[in-house]
Amino acid sequence: MPFDNTMGLAALASVIPLIILYLLRPKPLQIKIPSLMFLMRAEQKKKRFASLRRLIRDPIFLAQLLVLILISIAVAGPFYTSEESLSGEHTVFVIDASASMNTDGRFDSATEIAKTYVSKKNSIILAQNIPVTVLEAAGSSATKDALDGLSGKGTVADLSTSITNAMRMLSNEGGRIIVISDFTNWEGEDPVAAKRLAESYGMKVSFVRVGTTTDNVGIIQGWLEAEESGYTYNCVVKNYMETTQNVNIEIDYAGSETNKHLTLDVGPFSTSQFKVENLGAGVTTLRITRDDSLMTDNTAYISIPSNIQNELLLVSDVKNSPAAVSLSLLPNIKATQSNNVPADLSDYKVVVIDTQQRALTTEEIATLDTFINNGGEALFLASSALDPAAANFDLLKILPVKPISTMESNNGETLKVAQETRLTEDVRFEDIAVYTYLNATLRADAVSLVNTDSEIPMLAYWSVGDGTVMYLGLSDELGENSWNNFHNLPEYPVLWAKLIAWLGGAGDISDYNLQTGAISALPNEMDVSTPSGTVTTSRLLYDEVGIYKVAGKDIAVNLYDDMESDTTIDASGVLDRATSQDGSQIVRESTYTAKNYIDIYLIILAMLLVIVEILIIRSRGEL
Repeated sequence: MPFDNTMGLAALASVIPLIILYLLRPKPLQIKIPSLMFLMRAEQKKKRFASLRRLIRDPIFLAQLLVLILISIAVAGPFYTSEESLSGEHTVFVIDASASMNTDGRFDSATEIAKTYVSKKNSIILAQNIPVTVLEAAGSSATKDALDGLSGKGTVADLSTSITNAMRMLSNEGGRIIVISDFTNWEGEDPVAAKRLAESYGMKVSFVRVGTTTDNVGIIQGWLEAEESGYTYNCVVKNYMETTQNVNIEIDYAGSETNKHLTLDVGPFSTSQFKVENLGAGVTTLRITRDDSLMTDNTAYISIPSNIQNELLLVSDVKNSPAAVSLSLLPNIKATQSNNVPADLSDYKVVVIDTQQRALTTEEIATLDTFINNGGEALFLASSALDPAAANFDLLKILPVKPISTMESNNGETLKVAQETRLTEDVRFEDIAVYTYLNATLRADAVSLVNTDSEIPMLAYWSVGDGTVMYLGLSDELGENSWNNFHNLPEYPVLWAKLIAWLGGAGDISDYNLQTGAISALPNEMDVSTPSGTVTTSRLLYDEVGIYKVAGKDIAVNLYDDMESDTTIDASGVLDRATSQDGSQIVRESTYTAKNYIDIYLIILAMLLVIVEILIIRSRGEL
C-alpha cells in the first residue's frame, strides 16, 4: 500500500522496537555467585516470557498497541489507487459579464439558467476582459447564493481565456464547462476554438445563448482636447436602428445647476458627432434621455481635475541629466532641481532622488523619512550611491528592495514585465539592455512590476507610513559609465510621464478619463469608491461605467465600444460552428488515476478501540 507521508511509518518503526525492548529489558541480579548465575538467568528468562505472554493476552494492552499502530499508519497517509471515469460532477460556469449582457436583462437570465445546471461541485468564472474567478469547487447551495449575488459589468468579455481557465480547474478529474453568453462580441481568440480544445481533452463544453437581437442608440466614442479656454469634449453617437432617430442629449455641467439639451437626427446604422466646449473642473455628464434595451452606453462621464499642475523636486548632483530633461518637458509638472534635500519639503508632492556621485546625509534621510511617512511620494533611481558599501543603512531601509551589490553583465541583462499595469503599457522593456545594475531582493511587502530575466527587481514600490516609495533600477548615468541604454529609447519620456502621474500627481487629463477594462496599480491597498460600491484593493480593474473615486480623484470610466453596443448582432453563427463536428479529436484518456485515502477510517477504528479499552477498564472496576 502506498503512502503520502512516511513520518507516521517512521514513528511506528521507532516506537514498536522500544516497546519490545522495554518488555524484554534485563533486570539486575543481586546474587553474583558464579555457580548460581546460569540458574538465575534461566529462571529470570522464564519469568519474563511468562509475563510477556500474560501481557500479550491482556486485551487492554492489545487495544493500546493497535491504537498506536493505527494512528501511526494514518499519519503516513495510506491510499489505494483506482481508475475513475472523467465525470461531470464538477461544473465550471463561464458567465459572460460584458456590457452587452446588460441588454434586456440578459445577465439575469444567464444566472437563472446557470442554476438549472448546478451539480455536486461547482465553480464560477465571470468572463470580463480579465476573467474573474468568483467561486471554486463549492456545493450547490453556495453556488446558487453566489449566482444571486452576481451583476453584469461594462467591459468586453474574453471568452476564450475564461474557457482556458475553466480547463485548468478540471485538468485533474475532468468535468463539464457551461458557457452562458450572448456571443455577440468578444476579446481575444475565438471561443469556438477554445471549446474544441477543451473537448479534445475529454471535457464536455456547452454553449448556452441568452438574449435576442434588439434596437439600440448609444455613445460609442468620446475624447478631450485642450483649448485655451478649457477643455472640449468630442462625442460620437450611433444609431443601430433601421430608421432615422431623433436623439435628445442632456448635458449636466460640473458646478452648474442648469442643464443643457441638444437634439441630433441620426440616420439608420449611422453616427453623429458633436462637441461640448469650455468644460470646467469637476464631473460633467452627458445622457441620452430615451430608454432603450442597453442603458450602459446611454451615459458618458467626463472628469476634469481642479488643479492639474504638480510641484516636483529632483535631487541630483548632475546637471541636465536625462531625468532632468524629461521632467522639465512634462506638461502640468513644475519641476525644481536641487543638489541636496532641503529641510522643508511641504511644497512638493513628489521627490525624485537621482544622486549618482554622493550618498545622502543622515539629516537628508531623516527629512525624506518624515516627508514619506506623512504622505509624500518618493522615487529613487539606482546608482552607485545606493550600493550598500556607500549608502546609509537608514536610507536602505526605506527602499522597497534590499540592495546587495553592484553587478555587471557583459551581454546585457534583459527585462520582462512581472505585472501588467498602466505603468508598463506602451513601454518595450525587452528593448532595454542593462549592463550594470544593483543586485537586489524584493522586500516582503513590496510589489515588483518589472524584473530582469534572473528575477532581480528593476521597478518596484511599497508603502512607508502614509506615503509611497518607488525604486527604478535603471540608472541615469551617461557616457562610458552608462549602466543601460534606456535614455536613448523613445519610451524613456513615456515612462517618466507615467511614473510621475502615478506617484500621487494629478497627471495627464487622460488619466482621469478611462475606458472600461483599464487596470491601475495603486500605490498601496486603499478603499476605492466604485459605481456599485466600495472595494479595498491595490490593483484596480475599471470594469463598470461611471465615476470611481481613487485617492481623492474622480476617475470617469466609459464603455466606448462600437461592437459591444451593437445589440442587433445575431450570434446563431457562433452556435452553429460550436455544434459542428469537424473539429477536435480526443487526445486524453477517458479515465484518471484517483487516490482513495483510508486514513479517516483508521482514525475511526482507533477511536473505537479507545472506547473498548475504557469499557474493559470500567468492567474491571479500575475506573
